[in-house]
Amino acid sequence: MDALTVKEMIREVPDFPRAGVSFKDLTPLLADPGGLAAVVDWMVERLTPASVDVVAGIEARGFLLAGAVARALGTGVVPIRKAGKLPWEVEAEAYSLEYGDDRLEVHRDALRPGQTVALVDDVLATGGTAAAAGTLVRRLGARVGPAVFVVELESLGGRARLKGHDVHCLVAYP
Repeated sequence: MDALTVKEMIREVPDFPRAGVSFKDLTPLLADPGGLAAVVDWMVERLTPASVDVVAGIEARGFLLAGAVARALGTGVVPIRKAGKLPWEVEAEAYSLEYGDDRLEVHRDALRPGQTVALVDDVLATGGTAAAAGTLVRRLGARVGPAVFVVELESLGGRARLKGHDVHCLVAYP
């Protein structure tokens, strides 16, 4: 399945979550067995088990992909969640996105120093979420490895916030 076919399976929802935002809904893509397999395979091809110790899924749709990617690589998976969702001691990082501010958290013992962590999420927009996740990874002593996304919203400039990192996006919207 090529990027054009994947893009055709992504539903655009105008004015969600607020007016002026065109939400990229991956639900139809993920519900299709071939679509899900194609996206996971594409992500796995950009990561190698020898260079990734752990896959971190970024809330919330990143969780859906990160587990499958980690399983294919034979690694563990770590959730990086929005504030107040994790039950134990956390490290937290605030960030801005295209329609507001938020905060991410990760368990303090989720990563070990020196581990290489792949970041997985559905959409790269402003880059705030991914940059905050990278900050948390580094704060725990681990190293940020490749970051893989299904969609990139190029006009929001998120890739610039991840400068110096190995960033891969399957589908780009100008």
